[in-house]
Amino acid sequence: MNESRKIALVTGSSRGIGHAVAKRLAADGFAIAVHYAGSRDDAEQLVAAIRLAGGQAHSFQADIAAAEQVQGLFAAVSAAFGRLDVVVHCAGVMDNFPIASEHLARFDRLIATNLRGSYLVMAEAARLLGEGGRIILFSTSVIAKSFPNYGAYIAAKAGVEGLVPVLANEVRGRGITVNAVAPGPVATELFLHGKTPEQVEQIARMAPLERLGTPDDIAGVVAFLAGPDGAWVNAQVLRANGGFA
Repeated sequence: MNESRKIALVTGSSRGIGHAVAKRLAADGFAIAVHYAGSRDDAEQLVAAIRLAGGQAHSFQADIAAAEQVQGLFAAVSAAFGRLDVVVHCAGVMDNFPIASEHLARFDRLIATNLRGSYLVMAEAARLLGEGGRIILFSTSVIAKSFPNYGAYIAAKAGVEGLVPVLANEVRGRGITVNAVAPGPVATELFLHGKTPEQVEQIARMAPLERLGTPDDIAGVVAFLAGPDGAWVNAQVLRANGGFA
């Protein structure tokens, strides 16, 4: 391991936005801990691509909603790389359903991954990171829209936004920043699934820039927060959405 190379853990990096974030941070010189929940082949392909480009990467599996697995993930990353400098928590799930008692099990699953999982990752990151560390969470710009059937998802992400400034205050004096990125609609497999071309076009036109975001758009914002130019940004939620909300 190159001792001057900073280490970044990117959860949920086998696919989608997390994948783009991992590739961008690797291109910026970070060694990458690629986390996945179930997509091992995708994670290993990303590790291979980063190494082929001259970077350093290893893959790690964990269920983000399980406390002992999150603790094990951070322990494994620390053992493999020797330290940890940046944590980007991209892992999450999407499920849309109305606010009704028959959907309580789905609500619990979504909250367990998106809110409890964020809490667990934040707790371990705060415990392990040192001076100059960066903790970057993910929220959503959908919070401002109050779309029907998005109640559980919005509740979870609103909870994440509430945790960000609290943790920033809890790590006061340690030189660690805590921020979140809140994308608008992004053209990922997860977003596009189940939508007609007409629906996609309608959503794309909601932003003044009249297009969907790309994973690389969001990766650039994360790279800013993780890099030297983002050192004075703390306890903020950056809405990377083309003006969507």
